[in-house]
Amino acid sequence: MPLNGVIRFRYDLTSRETPSPELPEGFAFIPFNGEAHAREARTLLNLAFANGGGEVEDFDDWWACISDDSEFDAECCFVLFHQETGKMAAFAHCWSSGFVKDIGVHPNFRRIGLARAMMFRIFAEFRSQGFPRVELKARADNQTGALELYRWLGMSEERLGTRSAG
Repeated sequence: MPLNGVIRFRYDLTSRETPSPELPEGFAFIPFNGEAHAREARTLLNLAFANGGGEVEDFDDWWACISDDSEFDAECCFVLFHQETGKMAAFAHCWSSGFVKDIGVHPNFRRIGLARAMMFRIFAEFRSQGFPRVELKARADNQTGALELYRWLGMSEERLGTRSAG
């Protein structure tokens, strides 16, 4: 099945300072724990990608695939927690190479700055580890506002064309 075009975004960590994440009241970053958070993280990503922009996947298949990958590091997974509901509001899974694999915001918490705060947190983490850049790929037809966010952040972009699933 053909997929739409893909864009690679890059953020240069060497040429500018990254602002600290500013969170709306009632939200906090918490450390990721696979046993406690993995299932909720996949559920959130599936909700975030339900109308496009990413893959909707079975938890068991997803977790087996990422947790066994040589680039998986729980320290490279980021959780934004909503204190009032006690639920995950946003989640990002990055590879230990400085690549953002997936980032999603629960539909109930979109357009309040959580994805921006998450990206600033990711940039700060990888800068502290000495990485020169952070990269990610996004579908060119992503309608969630992600493309606009990446451009607003000043990420450079390169269209990679189309690809086939598989």
